[in-house]
Order: sequence, then C-alpha cells, then structure tokens
Amino acid sequence: MNRPACQVTPLGSPSGSPTGQSQPFLLAVAAKWWGQKRIDYALYCPDALTAFPTVALPHLFHASYWESTDVVSFLLRQVMRHDSSSILELDGKEVSVFTPSQPRERWQRKRTHVKLRNVAANHRINDAVANEDGPQVVTGRFMYGPLDMVTLTGEKVDVHIMTQPPSGEWLHLDTLVTNSSGRVSYTIPETHRLGVGVYPIKMVVRGDHTFADSYITVLPRGTEFVVFSIDGSFAASVSIMGSDPKVRAGAVDVVRHWQDLGYLIIYVTGRPDMQKQRVVAWLAQHNFPHGVVSFCDGLVHDPLRHKANFLKLLISELHLRAHAAYGSTKDVAVYNSISLSPMHIYIVGRPTKKLQQQCQFITDGYAAHLAQLKYNHRARPARNTATRMALRKGSFGLPGQSDFLRSRNHLLRTISAQPSGPSHRHDRTQTQMDSEQRGQRSMSVAASCWGRAMAGRLEPGAATGPK
Repeated sequence: MNRPACQVTPLGSPSGSPTGQSQPFLLAVAAKWWGQKRIDYALYCPDALTAFPTVALPHLFHASYWESTDVVSFLLRQVMRHDSSSILELDGKEVSVFTPSQPRERWQRKRTHVKLRNVAANHRINDAVANEDGPQVVTGRFMYGPLDMVTLTGEKVDVHIMTQPPSGEWLHLDTLVTNSSGRVSYTIPETHRLGVGVYPIKMVVRGDHTFADSYITVLPRGTEFVVFSIDGSFAASVSIMGSDPKVRAGAVDVVRHWQDLGYLIIYVTGRPDMQKQRVVAWLAQHNFPHGVVSFCDGLVHDPLRHKANFLKLLISELHLRAHAAYGSTKDVAVYNSISLSPMHIYIVGRPTKKLQQQCQFITDGYAAHLAQLKYNHRARPARNTATRMALRKGSFGLPGQSDFLRSRNHLLRTISAQPSGPSHRHDRTQTQMDSEQRGQRSMSVAASCWGRAMAGRLEPGAATGPK
C-alpha cells in the first residue's frame, strides 16, 4: 500500500498485470470480494488533506494514519455491521446487550428538568484500578453541556457491572444520589468482590437514561505496567480542543508490543476529565490497545504533579511496578519521581544535553525504536503470568458514531481502482451520505461489550450504542 498509485493492481499484484493463467482467477475473486473499489483506499480523510493531489494521498495515509498491523482491524470495521441485537465474540461467545434495569422516573428536583433543556450529557467515570484483596471503589461525575455548564445535583444514578465479561449479564449493584458537584462514589461490597480481571462498569441516570461507561481493573500485587503520556508521546500535532490530532507513525505498534508482552498499559494526560469522551474516542479511532486512562480532576494548575501523584499511588498503595515510560521532555521529571531507571524512560523530541543522562531519546521514530525493542532484546515479557492471562487484549472499542472526531464537513474520500482493463483510472468521490454510513458501521467486533461509548440515551430493549 506504500507503492505509488500507478503501480497498484487488483489484489495488490506486484507486477504491472497478472499472468495469463492467474488472471481469470484473480478477476473472479476481485468481482466477488473487492468489487469495483479498493477497500483499503476507502479511508477517513480530515479537512486538512482535501487540498492535496489525489495521487499523493495513499502515501500520506500510510505515513500518518496506518500502522503495520491495523489492516485487519480496518477491514473488519468496514465489513461488520451492528444491525443485530447481539454480536458474537471471536471465540464464539455471545456478547450480552445492556438494557437499563430500572425504568425512567421523574426528576427528584423540579428545577432539574429546566436546567437540562437543550444540553448534551458529558458524564464520565474514572478508570479504577484496585487490588484483589483491597477496596474496590469507582467514582463518577454527571455533568451536562459544554465545559460542564450544568451539574446534575441530587438525582438518582444506577450502578451496573458485568461480573463475567464479555458474555456475562449486567448486574445492578446499587442506586446512588449525586452530590452538589454531580459526583458519586461507590465501593463494591464484599458479597460482590471482583477477582483479577477487567470489568465493564456503566452508570445510568434514572431521570433520562443517559449514561457513562468505564472499567475497573483488578490486579494482584507486583503487576508491571508501562505508562504513556498521550499528548507527549502519541500526538504529532497540537490540538487543545481534541479535534483529532495526528498520530506519530508507529506509535500504535509500540504500545501493542508492550501489551503483547503482558504489561498493563497506563495512559496519562494533563487534560481535564471533561475531555474524556474526546480523548478516548480518539484512542479508539486510531486502534490504540486497551488500557487504563488517567485524567486530571478538572482544570488544574500543575498537570505534571497530577501525573506524578497518580503513578505514585499505583506504586505505593496498589504495589504495582513501573517498567517503562514514554513521553516528552516535560515528563522526564515525572518519571524520575517514581525512581524509574533512565534506561527505561523513552522521550520523543529533540535531544538536549541537560537530559541526556536522565532518559533515552527516540530520534529515529517509533519504527526504529520498535525494531530495537524486538531484535536487541531490550524488552522482556512481564513476569506475572497470572496478570498476563487476566489483562484484556485488543483495542478500545469504537463508538457507533465518532461525533467528537467527525464534523459535518469531514468527507470520506475514496480512491477507486477499476479491477479490469489495462489502464487504471482513479476516481475521487466525496459524498456525505457514504461518510455517515461508514461511521455507523465503524464498530469493532466486541464493541457492544468493550466499547467506550459516548454518554448517550438508553431505552429499554435498545442496543448499547449511543443515539
């Protein structure tokens, strides 16, 4: 796919045209599978790339958006549909579909109905990490409108958890009431204590059935983790409002490499938790492996201190072990504060003499860095075998429609290659209808269970995806 467009032939034949014996077979396969368009060229195209020549787009996509092992995931998202009421997991298990356990009720406060007019929900639950024998606490905040304009105060919230993912039933644990700041906190009782694993959590507002999704990760002591600073190590462009910054080439493969070795993946960011839906949707859009995501509690003056305190809590109270860390030059002090070896601190950016002895700079890109990790034996498997079996593999589930990453003027650009004929003429189609249809089909195979869907409205008997 990184070849010039003029050299691309049906089914990716390396030569200009297939041999005479294989040509009928290839044409037959192309007619049934690929059709009249190359699926691997039907890619999401941001506004910034619409000004580039058509022939230059495949190379730009390959350099900025595609990772070497993301092709299968992309094809599945194009082919799979989410029309049925249930989805089959890859291992054949049927994924249970969530329906609210309690019917909608009137608001506890009369003013709530007036306050919530014409504002969208922006609920969020903090990703929780706990030990098998320690307290297992989940916290959430329920807000409405941009920049948290409206706080849901004194209203009922139902707490649900899936105790046997991915095919287990959703269990209604308790009903809480939000405080004056829209927060709730729930400690899982001893009767429902969770073992080692990753469990989906859903909190549903009783008054309008809007909801928030998250996970609680239960780990044994001594679990090793690798931490990544989202803005420092992944983003290749600055986007304060989270409008979809570019991803550094090879970043997804590096994270997936550590996940395959059995490490817990930790994502940290200095962004406020009000941007959780934007950031998690961005991680899902680019197929980042699943992990724990940590945000600041609102707007803070020192986000680096928040990162350091969060990592220190994991090490001191939960007895986890940091193995490696990635970020920018600003994160070096954070990783030094948790006594991480300079040989395991990887920094993206221009090397400086001041920090040369405190970290390892990634100067040749993530592809070269990944090669060093693989072939120079600089990355060993995680030592805790039980944790490696319990941690979830795979990427973040993609919501039904990436409203946070897609605006109305974002078009889907398709480069079509006719599979028949000696010459290949490239056409470019831009239709909003195709874009919306593709967005609705952009679901991973297990999105109904593992997908971090945006806060939407749930009706009894409806699927888990937001409306």
